Amino acid sequence: MSYKVNDAIKVLEELFPLENAMDYDNPGLLTGSRDQDLNGILLTLDCTSDPVKIAKEKGLNMIIAHHPLIFGGIDNVCFDNSTGRILSGLIKNDIALYACHTQLDCTEEFGNLAICDAIGYKGAPLEGATIGSVFDTDTTLGVIAAEAVKGLDASGAITLSSKEEKVKRVFVQGGAFDEDNISLLMKSGVDLVITGEMKHHHMVFLMENGISTLLLGHNATERIYLPKLKRVLEGRLNDLPIFVDFGKERTLL
Repeated sequence: MSYKVNDAIKVLEELFPLENAMDYDNPGLLTGSRDQDLNGILLTLDCTSDPVKIAKEKGLNMIIAHHPLIFGGIDNVCFDNSTGRILSGLIKNDIALYACHTQLDCTEEFGNLAICDAIGYKGAPLEGATIGSVFDTDTTLGVIAAEAVKGLDASGAITLSSKEEKVKRVFVQGGAFDEDNISLLMKSGVDLVITGEMKHHHMVFLMENGISTLLLGHNATERIYLPKLKRVLEGRLNDLPIFVDFGKERTLL
């Protein structure tokens, strides 16, 4: 069966409506045409020169990235800067680029609930949070850290707290922590935040208010959704070649 780029976009926008994206974001189709024939898809977190090279080598003419390559507009497409080189590579090779960013982040089952599942817990969205899920447990920070590093295949974890700290309620938010959730967390009985990255002074503030933090890296907490998205797309776009680029040692799925 033959497909157009728009067939993939329809699936993406049913799952992740563009109107759910944050105001600052720039999701959607960034290069290419909805009407071009679709030969195959590469899923990745960031559209750097490596995914463009992989797509070209494998004959894939669409890249679906989490983070938009174009943020806040561009002044030029010169080859002597990285964004210009990447855009040039996409356009020269007729590769469409589509960004699924905060509109995907707002869909908990592809983000924070997937993180909970990966580290062995059943989570639920935290009511009132901008983005984020919670789960209850009865263990220590050291145990949770080990489970999280293994489940997310993270290179390590950063915390300011003792690994002996008791953990009862955990808040999970992949990628970058949203500081707007701090006041809610302090009222919600949360005693540990698992996230990708957080400003140091927020870590200190939370610790002083009885909430430990565990940072596992932006990529480690976001690439978890890529295999699930691959399966969904394969179910809707039968026989279309679809690969996942994990970035880490250029490992493909």
